[in-house]
Amino acid sequence: MNTIATRMPRAALVRCYALESRNEFLRLLRTPSFAVPTLLFPPLFYTLFALLLGSRSGNFHAQIYLLATYGVFGVMGPGLFGFGVTVALDRERGLLTLKRAQPMPPGAYLAAKLVMAMLFATLIFTILALLASAFGGVRLPAGAWLQLLVVDVLGVLPFCAIGLFVGSLVGGQGAPALINLIYLPMAFLSGLWMPLAMLPGFIATIAPLWPAWHLGRLALGVVGEAPGEAVLPHVLVLAGCTLVFLALARRRLARG
Repeated sequence: MNTIATRMPRAALVRCYALESRNEFLRLLRTPSFAVPTLLFPPLFYTLFALLLGSRSGNFHAQIYLLATYGVFGVMGPGLFGFGVTVALDRERGLLTLKRAQPMPPGAYLAAKLVMAMLFATLIFTILALLASAFGGVRLPAGAWLQLLVVDVLGVLPFCAIGLFVGSLVGGQGAPALINLIYLPMAFLSGLWMPLAMLPGFIATIAPLWPAWHLGRLALGVVGEAPGEAVLPHVLVLAGCTLVFLALARRRLARG
């Protein structure tokens, strides 16, 4: 397979990656159990807690603070579920073995899933940005909007790696439950649903253990809610998390 793929003309190689990415995105967009909660829950939560309850409490920072943190909460989903559940199902159904036997580039399968996760992250960011600007009165410079988009889109990487590792460990039936046990507690313990200052002190103490907290700090820094905070330590933690879980997943998948 690898020999055939490396001999493909460049144009055919690009087309192969593009078609695999398109099909993966459409596959999950047409899967209601994935697309509906992934695209709907972050805007619904933002509308309830930032636009409705935030406005009633007079907390004018809620709209911009939760724009950053619910954006992170939103992009975790495509990475964790888009990789974890689909890889587990593909392994269970033999689709992963079939794709390995096909004359296609060896990296196209994972690259397509990564593109899918980034496209969903872009959609989630766009919906939240429209809600925040149209109904929450959030006004950011164009450069800040672009930085926030970059943080959200690239922020899927560590969660894709974690999802890939989970998908290499368990079957299709167990993957959704295990992903939820990671997804929801991590979001809460990282201060994505509400500021850590409103939670018990020990939660803030352990928050740096979670990659979602580090991504949240980057997003909050972009919108001015974490002024003066160093960016590099968060980037290094997220990059390290991505590499570690990618290596673990690769080792598991190599065993079959």
